[in-house]
Amino acid sequence: MYLKSRLSKSLTTFKSLNFSRKFKQKNSYRYKATVGIGGNVGDVKRRFEHLLVNIKRDKRVELLQTSLILKNPPFGYVNQDDFFNSIIVLQTNMQAFEFLDYLMRLEKKFARRRSFANAPRTLDLDIIFFDNIVIKTDKLTIPHAEWSKRESVVIPLASLR
Repeated sequence: MYLKSRLSKSLTTFKSLNFSRKFKQKNSYRYKATVGIGGNVGDVKRRFEHLLVNIKRDKRVELLQTSLILKNPPFGYVNQDDFFNSIIVLQTNMQAFEFLDYLMRLEKKFARRRSFANAPRTLDLDIIFFDNIVIKTDKLTIPHAEWSKRESVVIPLASLR
């Protein structure tokens, strides 16, 4: 069950038992990662719930917090369904590039196909922040480029308590 709230004609938020929640911290891993999650193919909100189950079962990461879910229009390639986006905050002992590989394996597990930039997708996982680390390579940029200009990141991020 989701509590739905309309922010504007094109933006709607959703809250549930698992989204917009803080979880009890059990471990103290070295790094704190803020991850944007998104998708617009199939039952995305249900997929987000399944993602949390997968993350909670993995001993290499600990789920600390989730934001609300935002439904918003696509950008870039606009001839596609609206996106659902949220933020999850995790702790891990994995270094940034290892953590990126972990996220890419999760995307693949949830049937992510990479066809072209801004294409429709089942699940998109982006590292927004990774501790206070700054990285700029061809493979990884942290903080995520343009994060502060995207409603799909800023609105969920602002909902974190």
